[in-house]
Amino acid sequence: MEESKGMLLIGDKAPSFEASTSHGTINFPEDYKGKWVVLFSHPADYTPVCTTEFVAFAKRNDQFQELNTELVGLSIDQVFSHIKWVEWIKENLDVEVPFPIIADNTGSIAAKFGMLHAEASGSQTVRAVFVIDDEGIIRAIIYYPLNIGRNMDEIVRLVKALQTSDEAEVALPANWPNNELIGDHGIVPPATSEEDAKKRLEAAEAGEMECFDWWLCHKKIK
Repeated sequence: MEESKGMLLIGDKAPSFEASTSHGTINFPEDYKGKWVVLFSHPADYTPVCTTEFVAFAKRNDQFQELNTELVGLSIDQVFSHIKWVEWIKENLDVEVPFPIIADNTGSIAAKFGMLHAEASGSQTVRAVFVIDDEGIIRAIIYYPLNIGRNMDEIVRLVKALQTSDEAEVALPANWPNNELIGDHGIVPPATSEEDAKKRLEAAEAGEMECFDWWLCHKKIK
C-alpha cells in the first residue's frame, strides 16, 4: 500500500489519480475540469452510519449541482461492493445514489489524501471531506470520527460560502448567512494602514458599508 507523503493542507493542489468507480473509470482532475468537487471517504460499505450519510448526500445532490459541484465518494471496498450497496439503498430505502464511489482497494488514493485510519491498521478510511475548487485547489478539509456522521447541510453551506467569498471578495462570519451580528453581510478585508482605516470609517459614514469600528466593517453582498 502506498504511504502517505504527508498531510495535505488547504491551498495545496489536489493529487491527480485514475480510479475505478461505481460509474466506471474516472480521471481526476481532468474529468472535473471547471467543476468544484466534494471528495469524501467513508469507512466501509454496508455499515449503518455510512448508509445514513449516503442517503443524506444523495438527497442533497441537486443542491450541490446548483453550486457547480460534483460529489465523489471513496472507500477501500471493491467496486462490486459499491454497486451492490447502492442497489440495496435504492431497493430498501428508495433513494438513488447519483454520484460515483471510488473503489480504492489498494488504498493508494486514500494514502495520497491522508484518508486512512491509523487505529484500523490502514484497513478503513476515515470520514474525510475535501472541498476542491474548479482550479483543482483544496479549499477546505474536514475530518470526522468513525462513530459520528457528517452534517451535510454544513458541507453545502461551506461550498456556497467559499464560492460567495471568492466572488464578492469578502470574508464571511460565523453561521453565515445567519450571523448573529451582521446577518448575511460579508466582512470587508481588514485595513492595512492608518489611512485605509480612516477611509473605512468615512465609507461607513457615506453608507457604503457598516462598521462597528475600523477593523470590523461589513457590507451587503450583491
